[in-house]
Amino acid sequence: MAASIDIGSNSIHLLGAMLDGHEIRPLVDESELSGLGPLVDERGHVGPHRGDTVAAIRRYVNEARDLHASEITIIGTEPLRRAADSTRLLVEIEAATGCQVHVVDYEEEALLTLLGVTGGRPLETDLAVVDVGGGSSEIVLAAPGREPVAAGLRVGSARLTASIVRHDPPTPEEIDRLRTEARHRLATAPVGRPSLLVAVGGTATNLIRVVPPATQDRLLTRSRLEQVLAVLATEPAEAAAARHGTSVKRARMLPAGAAILEALLEHYELDDLIVSDAGIREGAILAVAHAGSAWRDQLPWLAHGWR
Repeated sequence: MAASIDIGSNSIHLLGAMLDGHEIRPLVDESELSGLGPLVDERGHVGPHRGDTVAAIRRYVNEARDLHASEITIIGTEPLRRAADSTRLLVEIEAATGCQVHVVDYEEEALLTLLGVTGGRPLETDLAVVDVGGGSSEIVLAAPGREPVAAGLRVGSARLTASIVRHDPPTPEEIDRLRTEARHRLATAPVGRPSLLVAVGGTATNLIRVVPPATQDRLLTRSRLEQVLAVLATEPAEAAAARHGTSVKRARMLPAGAAILEALLEHYELDDLIVSDAGIREGAILAVAHAGSAWRDQLPWLAHGWR
């Protein structure tokens, strides 16, 4: 059994799983909202909230050890790349848990996400994978026989919401501004013509709950995203959270998340995308299992998959 912990802009997430070839069988899959991304945007540092962050990670590490995890990999992403006191936080986490935190760059984050989506299987089609986080969106384009192209864009559901939305629910004018700004910021996404777009992470998995048929086929089409935005424009966050089974904080960010995914479909000239539950945590477990302590050096090779 192996475990990975992801420290993101919106949440801290634990995955503990058994690995059988390309298959990952989850034993524990938990998360808690942290709000580190907006905090770092506002203050430039984590500050007194370091204690809460350390406590949450220590709980997850202890839980993984109780399940006899042979490897525990902790990944730090957008907020830890930017926080002025990230080094201090990393030292405090290591002192509390005995585990190193790997603060990955945009490309590494995107490649880990690709690896999680494919399960380490060789690619058979041109593929784009996106993880819309709170503070940034990581995108990777991959195709058989070609090097993956990865990029990180500083546009996420929490950051876009904070810059535009002032009402609950957002006004029609704010929805229009979300869509316009998302298109503008995603104009610099990697250029390509993928035949398939896969979205991972909490933004995508919560958006499909707004349109019940999407929970069955895991598809978000352009028309469904329009429907999502229309629904969320009429529901205050508290009502949306209760109706769609998410948190109030997450509900406030869903309109921005829908606007970002809509802009990505337009950018890649696609009509729909698939939502996957797999992502960076699965990728970290696979990378460590197949490359050991040298996994960061081996990521470009691992991203091609293996038989």
